[in-house]
Parts: sequence; structure tokens; C-alpha cells
Amino acid sequence: MKMSAPPRKGNEMELITTHVCKVSDVGFHGNLFGGQMLAWLDEAAAAYACQMCDTPRMVTVKVETVNFRLPGRPHQIIKIYGMLLEIGKTSVKLKLEARRHSPYNGQQKIVCDTVMTFVRIDGDGDPVPIGEHVRIKRGLGLS
Repeated sequence: MKMSAPPRKGNEMELITTHVCKVSDVGFHGNLFGGQMLAWLDEAAAAYACQMCDTPRMVTVKVETVNFRLPGRPHQIIKIYGMLLEIGKTSVKLKLEARRHSPYNGQQKIVCDTVMTFVRIDGDGDPVPIGEHVRIKRGLGLS
């Protein structure tokens, strides 16, 4: 049974990580490589899934449509935000946004967004249930 996470205050997302777009991260047209952004998203989401589920054993099983909305350019600050959408028996679904951050005025613009699913695994790589304590901690426990 999947349980949707309660909305955060104002539907706010949590900052997971920050990167600076380096010249070595860009392609021919001077934009951030999409593959680099995907690597940043996957790494950030994996860490966030582990944090949300109180375990280091979470692996990526699904990346939904990735919407590339704006280019990332050299020297721009890219912040990756996440939000827990739901907890299943062995999996969690996360919403992610990568945003360009202006150090001059604090304005942020969404560069890309996606939804990713992670599964908790055992030492053999087989799915195992996410503990009930996680649901309770995240406000999704049984009454």
C-alpha cells in the first residue's frame, strides 16, 4: 500500500545539494551537459532517499520524464531540491527540481525537474520493506 506524504508547509521542497557549473561541465553550445545534470540529480536523490528512509541501502529504479526548462551556464550556481511524494512497501517516490540561483538577488529559476523512485534493498540487492518507523516519522504511520 502506497501512502502519500503530507504536504510540507507551503508545499516547500528541501535543499539537498548545491553545485557550481564549471566550464568542464558544458557542451558545444556552452550549456550544462544534460548527462551531468542527470548525474547530479541521481546523486542528490539517492542521498535524500537514504535520509528519508533511515537507511544507506536505496537504489534508483525509475526516472520519470526529465523536463529541461532552461540552460545552465558556466559559473552559475545550481541548487537541487527534493520532496517526498509517497512511501510504498519497498519504495519511495521523490520530486526533484534543479534551480539556477542568482547570488546577486537570490532569484531562482527552475532548470529542470523530474520524479524519481528508489527501492530499499538488502545485501543481495533484493527489495526489502521500508520500516514502519519511517512512515511514522514522516507522518504516514498507521493510527
